[in-house]
Amino acid sequence: MVPAPKESASQEADGRDGFETRPYRPDLSAVVPSHEPPKSQSPGGSGFTLRLKIFYAALFITLGVQLPFLPVWFAARGLDASEIGLALAIPMLVRALAIPVATRVADRHDALRAVIVTLTATGLAGYCVLGLAAGFTMITAAYALASAAYAPVMMLTDAYALRGLARRGRTYGPVRLWGSAAFIVASFGAGLLLDVLAPGDLIWLIVAAMGLATIASLGLSPIDSRKRPATAVAGSARALWRDPAFIAVVVAASFVQSSHALYYGFSTIDWQTSGFDGSTIGALWALGVIAEIALFAVSGRLPATITPTALLLGGAVGAVVRWIAMGLSPPAAMLPLLQCLHGLSFGATHLGALAFVVRVAPEGLGATAQGYLSVALGLAMAAATGLAGLLYEQYGAAAYGFMAIGALMGAASALVAHRLRR
Repeated sequence: MVPAPKESASQEADGRDGFETRPYRPDLSAVVPSHEPPKSQSPGGSGFTLRLKIFYAALFITLGVQLPFLPVWFAARGLDASEIGLALAIPMLVRALAIPVATRVADRHDALRAVIVTLTATGLAGYCVLGLAAGFTMITAAYALASAAYAPVMMLTDAYALRGLARRGRTYGPVRLWGSAAFIVASFGAGLLLDVLAPGDLIWLIVAAMGLATIASLGLSPIDSRKRPATAVAGSARALWRDPAFIAVVVAASFVQSSHALYYGFSTIDWQTSGFDGSTIGALWALGVIAEIALFAVSGRLPATITPTALLLGGAVGAVVRWIAMGLSPPAAMLPLLQCLHGLSFGATHLGALAFVVRVAPEGLGATAQGYLSVALGLAMAAATGLAGLLYEQYGAAAYGFMAIGALMGAASALVAHRLRR
């Protein structure tokens, strides 16, 4: 693995200036709050980065099995389409309660690593319980508990990565892409196993992956952050809600990311119905993430004119095109091209929203500010996932048209945010 290149002195200087006064560089190591200047010569930078790559990979192995194939396990346990939609949606509401608690603890006690380790181990226990659950009520309750622990981990890991990498002069994209690469391996591998493994046993693949993530979390290095007063409160972070651009970015990201609800919840089931085998389905999922990886890999070299809000707008437009085409029942030969739009619909949206929020986060409250975004995304995704189950049951793949409407609303919000920041 080749270490990510270090930033030049001029790039580091740009990263310390305010959002409006200097052009934004999409390389996320430059998008750090002014109170956390990068330290390119920090000792142990390579070790920190390697351990973080391993944890991202382990975390996304879990996601690579869960996201495409957990709905298949639900179906194998006897849940119909509407029940699958609810089973996926209800835990998202629980996450909306768990994330603020986790971020508040992490910020107040400056304990990102400790909270990540604790929640990852708790998530492992939750998925073990889920594997033993039966019936819609018990399955939904067990999945909600597992999600309450697992959901904050991804967002807290991003906060941990952004802070620690910036202090070591490293970039976010080339590290984060190891998670996406692991997602590809996991989804493709699980797709192959789907042809030989009973669907009712898929949950134990998720449990095994979560066990790897728990072990990897123990190896995370301390950030070695400077101590700050424990009196910092979330009140200053709540001031973000008085910023129209911040609100527009959160709304845009929520609409665009939640427009993936039908894809996440029912694309595997729909492709199975269309006669695709497990390896083909795994390859389609992997292809979408390859496009995401490509964007992450070049994120540090994008021109300064591509601001966070421009990335967000590009992601929204990509989502609109993608879902309109998916709703028209495209031929199989067109699916690989549409999957490549995942690099925009998810990747650009993720980078743009995260970059913007990290940029405007108050001092010492980066995790709390990112928690606001995560809660909004979770609530939007919960509503969209519950609706997706009903829509898919009624309209099948044509329900992607409703997802396109949501993405279009996200594009409108992203345009507002972009104009406010011009």
